[in-house]
Amino acid sequence: MSTRSLKTWAWLHKWSSLVCTVFMLLLCLTGLPLIFHHEIGHLLGTEVEAPAMQNDGARVSLDRVLEVAHARYPERVIQFASQDEDDERIWFVTLTPTPAPTDDFRSVAVDARTGEILAEPRFDEGFMYVMLKLHVDLFAGLAGKLFLGFMGLLLLIAIISGTVLYGPFTKKLDFGEIRRHRTKRVKWLDLHNLLGIVTLVWAFVVGGTGMINTWADLMIKYWQYDQLSTLLAPYQGQPLTPAAERASLQRSMEAAKAAAPGTRLSFIAFPGTAFSSPHHNTFFLAGNEPLTSKLLQPVLVDAKTAEVTATPRLPWYLTALLVSQPLHFGDYGGLPMQIIWALLDIATIIVLGSGLYLWLRKRQPATTARRKQATVSA
Repeated sequence: MSTRSLKTWAWLHKWSSLVCTVFMLLLCLTGLPLIFHHEIGHLLGTEVEAPAMQNDGARVSLDRVLEVAHARYPERVIQFASQDEDDERIWFVTLTPTPAPTDDFRSVAVDARTGEILAEPRFDEGFMYVMLKLHVDLFAGLAGKLFLGFMGLLLLIAIISGTVLYGPFTKKLDFGEIRRHRTKRVKWLDLHNLLGIVTLVWAFVVGGTGMINTWADLMIKYWQYDQLSTLLAPYQGQPLTPAAERASLQRSMEAAKAAAPGTRLSFIAFPGTAFSSPHHNTFFLAGNEPLTSKLLQPVLVDAKTAEVTATPRLPWYLTALLVSQPLHFGDYGGLPMQIIWALLDIATIIVLGSGLYLWLRKRQPATTARRKQATVSA
């Protein structure tokens, strides 16, 4: 590689790293507890658990579940209802002032066996909420997500440029060699290079999936515009289906499951909400295999008749989004994968911190020299 090319790659690595380092450090620090969000929730007592019952297989009607939840907040409308993939004994019902997307929501956990309220978990406060908001959008909404997406792009550029530079800068060293007899800065440089190449694939995967996740809102809006608008052509001009005119939700759910056998319910979006239409209850069903459990099949059920009107396949970009979300937090392989993700996260924090340290140390001699020169001139 020519000297000019090396300088170009070095310039790219230097400035892409410097611009994104502080934000990447923030994302790594906030992402660490998020890897163990379930475990931390159990320790803090914020996880909702179903009590033991003799007749554990009993289930009340979904209509009853929603009736109980709505009675708790009658001035609100139900946006979503969902079940945890690990425990189908609990329904989580989300209620908001209007069907439109909002951060003003209340959650009610209802026992699927008895129809009794178990808890009213608050997902919009506490330590884990702060960590999540800082990690997702810096408390700045869509603008914050897109900004972090751009920082993720710079991280990918820094990783690629760092990989290109690794060979030429370490060709006289054994792989992983730390020159302990040299200065402190040289030792940190060797450690930075070693951990950087060790975490290369992981950092690229997590950085790439994180960048994809920041586009989620835009992807969903495009899907609604591109596909849902075509499916809703027969309903053109009709107003939002009133709650009083809607058919049984239990019957609608049974129709949705019959249309997609071999799946389980992930969540339900009600008429007028972000993931549905003004005229449908949209059931998002997931597979039962490790990979397909993260992929969703939407089933649109007419809110008035409880008849399935469409089962569109998600486009490739939403499939990529659904796969990237659990991969980003290491949700595919249980606790062992979470531990691996955490160790690689810590190693990346060291890479980012050492890179910032090396840049600051490199600037110190030049700054000191300029000050001495200014003193002599004076």
